[in-house]
Amino acid sequence: MPNILICDDEKDIVNALKIYLSDPDYKLFEAYNGQEALDCLSTNDIHLVLMDIMMPVMDGITAMAKIREISNVPIIVLTAKSEDADKILGLNVGADDYITKPFNPLEVTARVRSQLRRFLKLGGGREISPTLSIRGLEINDLSKEVFLDGEPISLTPKEYDILKLLMASPDRVFSPKEIYNTIWKEVPFGTDNTVAVHIRHLREKIEIDPSDPRYIKLVFGQGYKIEGEKRK
Repeated sequence: MPNILICDDEKDIVNALKIYLSDPDYKLFEAYNGQEALDCLSTNDIHLVLMDIMMPVMDGITAMAKIREISNVPIIVLTAKSEDADKILGLNVGADDYITKPFNPLEVTARVRSQLRRFLKLGGGREISPTLSIRGLEINDLSKEVFLDGEPISLTPKEYDILKLLMASPDRVFSPKEIYNTIWKEVPFGTDNTVAVHIRHLREKIEIDPSDPRYIKLVFGQGYKIEGEKRK
């Protein structure tokens, strides 16, 4: 049974969302500020978060940043129709989607189901380790630093995000479209070329021989992957 956390400082909104998401297949939790949301996540196995931005004690942006340090749970931002800046900021911090107020009940249920389906299908619910390491290549996601055999590597934010995506799921092949949707969070346009350029630049920084890569492999006709540790 998926557990859904609704976080908004307005009780009427929380109650309305609880009505929209009233389903015997869901278990609903509620919080009224970012700190309460973090407390709930620390004591419950939450599968999706609906998060308001402007809240007392701890705002939604701060809470999302802290959640992303430990979890890949889907987060849907709750924003007013005119607050485009909040939508963009939320997506940049780590939100997966947004819903604008006043809510359309059908849209709420559709977006929640979509995020839950994707999350649970991909084996979600696992905590994200702050450190990822594969054969001398290491990411520290708390400090946003990358090291190769102990030496720091300077990456752009998009290069970092692509590398982190691949390293978090070694041996899994990501299509260019999937990489683009995950990193840029936009409708794909020029997907293959955009991703290929970033992969090329990334290889130039982490590979001894970019033409014969040790880490980022091309799976012809499918996409890219990072090979995990070889088993003996």
